[in-house]
Amino acid sequence: MEYVTLSNGLKMPMVGFGVFRVPDKKECEESVYQAIKAGYRLIDTAAAYYNEDAVGAAVKRAIADGLCTREDLFITSKLWVQDMMDYESAQKGIEASLEKSGLEYFDLYLLHQACGDYFSAWRAMEDAYKKGLLKAIGVSNFYPNILTNFCEVVKVKPVVNQVELHPYYTQEKALETMKYYDVIPEAWAPLGGGRYNPFEDEMLKGIAAKYNKSVGQVILRWNIQRGVVVI
Repeated sequence: MEYVTLSNGLKMPMVGFGVFRVPDKKECEESVYQAIKAGYRLIDTAAAYYNEDAVGAAVKRAIADGLCTREDLFITSKLWVQDMMDYESAQKGIEASLEKSGLEYFDLYLLHQACGDYFSAWRAMEDAYKKGLLKAIGVSNFYPNILTNFCEVVKVKPVVNQVELHPYYTQEKALETMKYYDVIPEAWAPLGGGRYNPFEDEMLKGIAAKYNKSVGQVILRWNIQRGVVVI
């Protein structure tokens, strides 16, 4: 497993398993458990995915079965828009995420979008970070101009910005901005999100054949070599 070091010194795996659109509790728990068993150490969930509890159950099960320790894992969740109206609502949202998951802390917690009073929500996240409830805090879906303004204002800068990143949406400007502020880019939909049919792309198939890899491996490696964590 390859790792990247965040600006606060925390090490984050560069390949993770996401559970977007897996609301069924049993399916999600089993999927995460099998992912951990297969070697994944970064698990990405969110309040809006309605499966933080299933992820937490899978984590506890994997630990109980001796597959890993809690310290081996890097669990990410995200604060949804409804909990970003003010400081108090964000504080309650963080507490709800932790309670649902049954975990004592998240390794990374993100503002899911730049909506509502996200500056007040961030202050609540900063306080939870100082208390050790969140080992690292970051953002998601922040465009370059929004990220720039945000980093110039907040006390604790985000360590990660999770955005759409793949060969059909390379986001060079976004990567430049993140690099300037020492924010690690993290890709959701790194295989294109089911919209571009990359597995039939002749150029990608040619590269895969040349290096005796799958198209999926080529696409993920392309992002990792740019310093992008992939989910």
